[in-house]
Amino acid sequence: MQEVSVSELKVIANDLRKKVVTMIYKAQSGHPGGSLSAAEFVTAAYFREMNIDPADPKWPDRDRFVLSKGHVCPIQYAALATKGYFEESVLDTLRKEGSILQGHPDMKKCPGIDISTGSLGQGLACGVGMALAAKMDGKDYRVYCAIGDGESQEGEIWEAANTAHKYALDNLVVFVDHNNLQIDGTCDEVMPNGDLGAKFREFGFDTYEIDGNDMAQMVAALELARVVKNGRPKCIYGHTVKGKGVSYMENSCAWHGIAPNKAERDQAIEELNGQ
Repeated sequence: MQEVSVSELKVIANDLRKKVVTMIYKAQSGHPGGSLSAAEFVTAAYFREMNIDPADPKWPDRDRFVLSKGHVCPIQYAALATKGYFEESVLDTLRKEGSILQGHPDMKKCPGIDISTGSLGQGLACGVGMALAAKMDGKDYRVYCAIGDGESQEGEIWEAANTAHKYALDNLVVFVDHNNLQIDGTCDEVMPNGDLGAKFREFGFDTYEIDGNDMAQMVAALELARVVKNGRPKCIYGHTVKGKGVSYMENSCAWHGIAPNKAERDQAIEELNGQ
């Protein structure tokens, strides 16, 4: 664990949000809404909880991070650049041909990416495999996995959850980014997913239900997940706001996968600077 205060983490999360908006604006492509809703979890994991070394991205004993909802990779890229995995200027190449920062995380291109993701529903299975490997190898590294509420409708999520319980993977922490705005193909219908926290409890997880955009609650939940070693995998069930921090993006499914224009970018940065 890194000694970083809640107030410091809030500043970092705000900075990451500004980088997300800027890189998506410059690319004119990307997914801002879900990137912004996951900022507190990504920030707390990378800048406080995880035992990692940017100078040695493949260090065998590092903690692992799996972004199952891989389309929100801008928030992970912003964290990796800020941590020093690559130069921050590389953020300007998001989704460009030949860039290490593709539209979904690519472990063969980008340092700090532990697994390529993007096919929704598959990431948790990868995280379970990593956590099981740690147990089998007698290692104490931990695995942090962020999933979306929409992809929780995939059966593979629950097959992976059942496996995590079976093998007592208390070194696995799943964050459910429940912004409650899974959408259909036309963005005309909001499709809530019910109480996913209760479902993870049914599958044998210790579940901490929090405001997922409250940094103090996030830090407290991650601390519990770290210190409670009872053979039960952990789930942080975070109620979040899609587009958090940018007024016109908040709670709007329209901002799932579009880029802001210059005026919208400028407004977003002004609002975030005010925070």
